[in-house]
Amino acid sequence: RDQPRSRGLGDVYKRQFENSEYAKRFNYIKEVFDFGNLYITKQFAISEINEGVHVDHNIASEIIGRFIEHINHGNKVGYISNRCNSYSLNPQLWVEINSEYDFLIATAVVSYNDHSYLTASLEKEFFQKSLKRCRTLNEAIEWIRNLDEFK
Repeated sequence: RDQPRSRGLGDVYKRQFENSEYAKRFNYIKEVFDFGNLYITKQFAISEINEGVHVDHNIASEIIGRFIEHINHGNKVGYISNRCNSYSLNPQLWVEINSEYDFLIATAVVSYNDHSYLTASLEKEFFQKSLKRCRTLNEAIEWIRNLDEFK
């Protein structure tokens, strides 16, 4: 598995969606927030939260609200949390998201270090739908794209 150890700016740059092969292959809309970026495609959205941010209900609602503006009513989509930066999140948010929004089929969390991977394991306990922990953005995108709901 690819588990980069350094936290240099070059590593973060290489991990971002806009710098991936998929950014060239998919049509997407980029939404910019003070706390990070959201990339929306037809099948999924990818969030990249800025270093040091604490994701609370307000931030989660803002991301989902913007996401909903771009998907067709009734469509089911996937969500990818690309954790190329270090930030915190209350795992209880997944319970709230599950109860408030039904358009998400599944979620993939991309973790680039062991601490983030363990955090995603805890979040998996709170998320009532499928949540896959991934080590690369490529792995997450391919998993979402190959879900039965999109075939």
